[in-house]
Amino acid sequence: MSEELQQKLRTQLWAAANSLRGNMSAGDFMYFTLGFIFYKYLSEKIETFSDKALENDEITFKELWNKTDDEAKELQKDVKKECLDNIGYFVEPQHLFSSIISMVNNKENVLPILEHSLKRIENSTLGNDSEDNFGGLFSDIDLASPKLGKTADDKNRLISNVLLALDEIDFGAEAANQIDVLGDAYEYMIGQFAAGAGKKAGEFYTPQEVSQILAEIVTTGHEHLRNVYDPTCGSGSLLIRAAHIGDAVEIFGQEKNHTTYNLARMNMLLHGIKFSNFRIENGDTLEADAFGEATFDAVVANPPFSAEWSASEEKFNNDDRFSKVGRLAPRKTADYAFILHMIYHLNEGGTMACIAPHGVLFRGNAEGVIRRFLIEKKNYIDAIIGLPANIFYGTSIPTCILVMKKCRKEDDNILFIDASKEFEKVKTQNKLRPEHIKKLIETYRNRSEIEKYSHLASLTEVAENDYNLNIPRYVDTFEEEEPIDLKAVMAAIKNLEAKRAELDVEIEGYLKELGLIE
Repeated sequence: MSEELQQKLRTQLWAAANSLRGNMSAGDFMYFTLGFIFYKYLSEKIETFSDKALENDEITFKELWNKTDDEAKELQKDVKKECLDNIGYFVEPQHLFSSIISMVNNKENVLPILEHSLKRIENSTLGNDSEDNFGGLFSDIDLASPKLGKTADDKNRLISNVLLALDEIDFGAEAANQIDVLGDAYEYMIGQFAAGAGKKAGEFYTPQEVSQILAEIVTTGHEHLRNVYDPTCGSGSLLIRAAHIGDAVEIFGQEKNHTTYNLARMNMLLHGIKFSNFRIENGDTLEADAFGEATFDAVVANPPFSAEWSASEEKFNNDDRFSKVGRLAPRKTADYAFILHMIYHLNEGGTMACIAPHGVLFRGNAEGVIRRFLIEKKNYIDAIIGLPANIFYGTSIPTCILVMKKCRKEDDNILFIDASKEFEKVKTQNKLRPEHIKKLIETYRNRSEIEKYSHLASLTEVAENDYNLNIPRYVDTFEEEEPIDLKAVMAAIKNLEAKRAELDVEIEGYLKELGLIE
C-alpha cells in the first residue's frame, strides 16, 4: 500500500500544480504550491495530535475551541503547551487548512485570513525551542504578487483553486509509517519543479540518484552517524537522504538563498524530522560560517560550480579553514574554498563527499597548490569519481565526486572511478539507474580495480603526474576500433550489385507482362 500511496500522491500533487499554474513559470509557482502543501500537512498534523491528546476528555480539538468557559480555557492552554513541546507549533482550529477550505466553498475572499493563518503558525513558536525552525517559514508566499493575477478576484480565484485541488488529496498524515511517503512526494515535487526551472534548478535540488551515491559513500563503514552536515544544503534533499541512510540523529545545514532555506526547513518537517533534531541556518557559508569549530561525522554537498567569492586575504588568511594551505581559492572559482571549508568541518573519523566540476582535478596556479597540499601534506583524498554529463538540471557539463577522509594511512592509495559512460539517456537528460549506482558503490567500498572503469593509484603515481588528478590519466577507457576488412566489404558490395541486377531483370519482365514497356 505504501508504494501505491506514494505513486498516487506524486501523480495527484504534480497534476494539481501543473494544471493550475497557467502562464506562471515553474520556479515562481513552486513556492506557492509547496508552501500550501506544507500548510495542509501542519494543519492535519496538529488536529490529529490534539484530538489524540484530548481522547480522555472526550472532546475534539475543534469542539474544545468552540467553548468559552473557564474549564475549557484551562484545557486549551494545556493542549497548546503540549503541541509546542512535542510538535513545535500551534494554530487554532479557525486557522486550519480545512477552515480555509470552508471559506473557499462559500465563495469568500480567503487571501486575508489565509495570510493571517500562515503568520499565526510562525508566531506561535516565538520564545520556544522551535522558533528558529519555524520563524519566517511562509515569508516567501506573497499573496499580493501580481504573478497570481491582475485583480484581487483573479488572485483569490487562483489560490482558491490550488487549495481545492490539494484538499482532494489524502496525505495520510495520521499514519506514522506514511510520513516517508509524503516526504518522498514532496521531494518528487521539488524535483519536478527543478526540471522546469531552467538553469537555476541546481541551486536548490540535487537529483535523487546523485544524492543516493553521496549518502552511500559517507555512510560506508558506519553503522550509525551521530550527525550529518551540508554547507550548501539547498532544499535539504541530499541532507535528508544521507541522514536516513546513515541513521543520523542530528542534521545541520546552511543555505544562502532565503527562499530555498525556507524550503529546506519545510522539507525536514515533512519528512518527520523533529524540530529539535535539525538546525538549518540562512547565510553565506564561505563569508559567514554559521557552525564555528563544529565537526561532523559526514559532510555532503553539491556546491555551486565555480562560483565567485570575495577571496579577501585580509579576512581569510587568518581563517583556520584556509590559512594552513598558504593560498586562497581564486576569486572567480570558489570550488576549493568550499572543499577546504568542508574538510575543516569533518571530524577525524568521518567521510566527506562533494560534487565538483572536473576543473578542480587539473587546474593550476592557486588551485594546483591547494590540490598538492591536500595530497602531499595531508593525504586527505580517498577517491575521485567521474560522473556522466547532463545528469544535473541546468548544466550539461560532466562532474565528479571528491571523497575525503582525515584518517587515511601514509601508504593509502587513491581510487579513481570513471563512471562517465554508465547511464541511460531519457529524453534530454541522462539518468543513473540502480545498476549503475550499485556498481559504483560496490567498486568504491571494495576498492576494486576494473578494466576501463577503476584504478588504484599510489601516491607515488599521483606525484609522478605532478598531482594532476584528471581521471583519464589513471583510467584508460580508450576502445580500439575493429580493423576494417576491405575484402569483406568489397565482396558485400559485389553481392548487393548482383542482387540488384537480378531484381532489375525481374522488374523489367513484370512491366512487359503488364504491357507498360515493349
